[in-house]
Amino acid sequence: MSTPLWLQPDWPAPASVSALSTTRQGGFSTGVFASLNLGSHVGDDAILVEKNRDLLQQQAAMPGAPAWLNQVHGCDVLDLAKWQGDVVSADAAVSNEAGKVCLVMTADCLPVLFCNVQGTKVAAAHAGWRGLCDGVLEQTLAHFDNPADVMVWFGPAIGPGQFEVGAEVRAAFLAKNAIANQAFVPQGTSKYLANIYLLARQRLMAAGVSRFYGGDYCTVTSPELFFSYRRDGQTGRMASCIWLR
Repeated sequence: MSTPLWLQPDWPAPASVSALSTTRQGGFSTGVFASLNLGSHVGDDAILVEKNRDLLQQQAAMPGAPAWLNQVHGCDVLDLAKWQGDVVSADAAVSNEAGKVCLVMTADCLPVLFCNVQGTKVAAAHAGWRGLCDGVLEQTLAHFDNPADVMVWFGPAIGPGQFEVGAEVRAAFLAKNAIANQAFVPQGTSKYLANIYLLARQRLMAAGVSRFYGGDYCTVTSPELFFSYRRDGQTGRMASCIWLR
């Protein structure tokens, strides 16, 4: 295999923490979903998606089936201590119990993995621009006792040279915090290039986090590695996962 099945976060997580972010490689799906598509909502063959999910669980030696969320670009956080195994509409998951896998799916949106330095709690959040602006990262962070003890890893997302947005997106972020202006580069009169990695970092720094890792990929410009909705329209989904051993 010329490209990896998944990426290992480059962060100094405690030994009790396992984490990964998949690429598009190594699965069973074909066509626009080739090959490790993990999204069941994008039009792929349901049997192949299940085979891909089973493969990921086995190859990554997960302790159990992940919590596959119905992501809605919101701010709800699922506490896996209360999870009954059903599909829940939420855009983040948190766990302080060994053996429960937090997982979010993306194809340009920003996946953010969290753990504390004690290695006793983990979380995964899906941050598209709407959820990021509305506070999904802060809502996830609120489940940790002390933001100063939390480290985060930014998984593969649309890069700052590709994320063109309208003036209304910039205005929405500036309404939350004027410092967000640093994350937007004008493109003509009404468009901007947005840096979703910087926007996430700004929001988490304001909430007390100082340990940041990752954030150096672009899903749009790496078609051999990543699915990208912005690039391809109909496409698959990658997964970013974290759990306590």
